[in-house]
Order: sequence, then structure tokens, then C-alpha cells
Amino acid sequence: MTDTALITDAEACAPSTSRAMGRDAATAVAGTLKSLADPLRLRMLSAIAADPRGEACVCDLAELADVSQPTISHHLKVLKETGMLLSERRGTWVYYRIAPARRAAVTALLDAFAPAATLDAITDDAERAEALQAMDGRVTRLAEELADELSDLHRDLVTAIVRESYAGLVRSAKLTRHLIPLTERFARQRLADLTRDRETGVPQVLFVCVANAGRSQLAAAIANRLADGRVIARSAGSTPASEVHPHVRSLLAEIEGTPGAETAFPKPLTDDAVRAADVVVTMGCGDVCPIIPGVRYEDWAVGDPALASPDGVAAIRDDIEGRVRGLLAALADGRNRP
Repeated sequence: MTDTALITDAEACAPSTSRAMGRDAATAVAGTLKSLADPLRLRMLSAIAADPRGEACVCDLAELADVSQPTISHHLKVLKETGMLLSERRGTWVYYRIAPARRAAVTALLDAFAPAATLDAITDDAERAEALQAMDGRVTRLAEELADELSDLHRDLVTAIVRESYAGLVRSAKLTRHLIPLTERFARQRLADLTRDRETGVPQVLFVCVANAGRSQLAAAIANRLADGRVIARSAGSTPASEVHPHVRSLLAEIEGTPGAETAFPKPLTDDAVRAADVVVTMGCGDVCPIIPGVRYEDWAVGDPALASPDGVAAIRDDIEGRVRGLLAALADGRNRP
């Protein structure tokens, strides 16, 4: 081997330090993360972010834990010093809100990283990879069966939707043995969205959050139960999780029954779903939804049941149900139809 080859190999193995985070930036980020490395501070940040008023006072946050008000104030001061919060005194109380410059970071932390960190990791990557490798033939057969059944649609369209649906689910699916039936359900939903007649169809609502493992699943289930067929509610996630959170699955069992809860699964957000909806309700997912003419958009600041206590989960459920009732009433008299 020549010296040139040796140098080339060494260069190939060298880390790309030029792409690493700068020292000052790393120091600043580390300081922020250190300020967040406390369960009570994270709960307070979550409560402020989810408050419908966009802010919360010390008296509200004191209910999160059995600690003194000075302790609550100390934790809030730490979050404020790192730039996460802004504060304003009104009378005897101080109100806190998320700093606008940090809102995207807080959303990413609470709606993407935190739920993912609470879910079980896949334990056998080799087994999963082997199962996925054997799945291609089954996906092909599913596409052929659906194309035969839905003969009024072009076969190439059905095949493409089936394969896209599978690809969207496989990125996050935790249990490969369920992928084919989940792919079929997701593909059928997408094909129904593509062929929906907006003028004569039943009103349709799409609930969107980040992981589609909590809020949006719960909202869609409540809406479908209350509407009793007068409105169709669906849900999706901008970055779907591998499974519905256990807290939410137990609530779905109360709302839909055990079979419905067991078959619930996180679904990726698609343009088709947005285009087919009369109303799109975003729930902490930021600006990820495509803006489609003729679709009405609402944003609900709702807490994440995946991160809440049992009492908090019940309160979130009640909050969502109240909002859903208002939305259904508006749809009934045409106020929320585009």
C-alpha cells in the first residue's frame, strides 16, 4: 500500500470537526439543558406552554407540586435566566410565558423529544430488520388485492398509495407483525381522502400533533363518538411515534371500546389528509401543516397526556372534549365549513 493510500485512509477516518457545534454555542446549549434537568421545571414549562391563555402565574404553577411558593419562584427564575421564559408582574402575582425566540425549541422538547424518551426502545434491531426484509412481497400482494377491489381507481395509483403508506409507517413502527394490516388501513384512508367529494361529503376534521400518540388520537376519538357519523374525525402526526401512549390507549378504550383502542396507531401527516379535511386542528405541531386553499385551520393549546399525571390526563381529556363540542356545534350550523 502506498503512502498516498495510507494518508487517504487516515483522512477518511478523521472526524469532521469543522461540522461540530462551536464551543460558545455548546456552552450556551449545555447551560439551557442544565436548567431543564429538573422534573418540576419541565412540568412548569409544559404547563405554561399548554395554558390556553399563553401564560401562567405563580399561583397556577404552585399546584404542580407540594412545595413552597419561594421554591416555585426559584425554579421559574432559573428558567427565566436561561431565556426560556419572560415574566410580567400584575398586582401581587407574576405571570410567565414562553419567550417567542424559544417557542420552537420548547415545542420540539415537549412535543417530540419528551414523548419519544418515555416510550420503550426497540430491543432487537436485527430481528426487526429481518422481518422488514421479508415484508416486501406481502406489500406487493396487498397492493394487488386492493387494486382488484377498487377497480374504479387506476392500479398504478393504488399501488403507489399502498407503497407510500407502508414506507410512512415503517419509519416508526415498533411491531412489524402489525405492519400489513396497518398499511391496509392507512392506504384505504388515504384513497378515501383522494376521492372525497367535498361538496356533498360529510364534514371532515383532521387533528394533528407531533407524535399522533396522544392529543390528536384522543381528540379524533372523542369527536367521532360525539358526532355519531355526522362528522368524520381523523388524526395524524408530523413525526409519528412508534405506538399510542399507554395513558391515551386506556382513555381510547373508555371512548371506543377495547378493540378500537388496540387497533389505534400513529399515522404520518399527508397532504391528502389535509386537502380532504374541512377543518384542520393543530395541537402543538407548529407550522408543519401544508396550507391548502379551502381548508379552515385552528390551533389548540392543549397539554400532552403522555407527560401528565393521572389527574392531569383526566383534565386534558375534559379540556379536549369541551373544545370538540364547540367545534362540532360550529360545524353543525356551518360556521366552520370553508
